[in-house]
Amino acid sequence: MSAMNARKAEFSRPSDREIIFTRIINAPRELVFMAWSDPKHLAHWYGPDGFTLTTHEMDFSEGGFWRFIMHGPDGKDYKNAIKYLEIKAPQRIVHEHVGEDTVPVLFQTIVTFDSLKENVTKFTMHLKFDKPEALQYVIENYHADEGGTQTANRLSAYVESLKT
Repeated sequence: MSAMNARKAEFSRPSDREIIFTRIINAPRELVFMAWSDPKHLAHWYGPDGFTLTTHEMDFSEGGFWRFIMHGPDGKDYKNAIKYLEIKAPQRIVHEHVGEDTVPVLFQTIVTFDSLKENVTKFTMHLKFDKPEALQYVIENYHADEGGTQTANRLSAYVESLKT
């Protein structure tokens, strides 16, 4: 992997079924993890540029569900639901997208928070799809490649603003 730019997220596609977003965030990993695991924080940054978020249910525990709506800048609503498979605070969250009515594909996301040094965290969001067509669908129809990069950048901006 190339050296990461501390000011923006990087995107890679290691296979035809995977996409990975990586971002260096100038904040301690406990703070970055908290922003990912608390709905009051998620509402401030989750989703691509211009999107807002409404959480309807969030049971942040292994086996728990997070049901939410992403409100697009175009006025469209995108219902989502994920199921948490693994939570290891503050290092790792694994969940699977289980649908609702937005994306007719299932995928697993592995989110890791690696402490590089004091107040610097490497954030990685690794999406794994069951088949290449599923990944291609979310890129073509939902611009998941751009959206993931924007989401990682919004997370960074939000968390870094909490430090001030």
